[in-house]
Amino acid sequence: MPKKKARKSERKVHKETPLVVWLWTLGLGFLGYVIAEIALDVYPHPVHWASGAGGAVFGFLVGWLWYKWKGDVI
Repeated sequence: MPKKKARKSERKVHKETPLVVWLWTLGLGFLGYVIAEIALDVYPHPVHWASGAGGAVFGFLVGWLWYKWKGDVI
């Protein structure tokens, strides 16, 4: 007996962000903040938060590249 193809509504669609992307985003965001806290100590505190946000954006991009290249960590 031939198998029936699943309808579009029955197909499993993954819309969640992979764990590896979250790990890279949080890791590089935190690392960017800590490095800015140490290196840019004389600047106002919003500069440290902006560095952390920049690190998080960079981590998000690296995480997606890692996911496309190597897959998820689970």
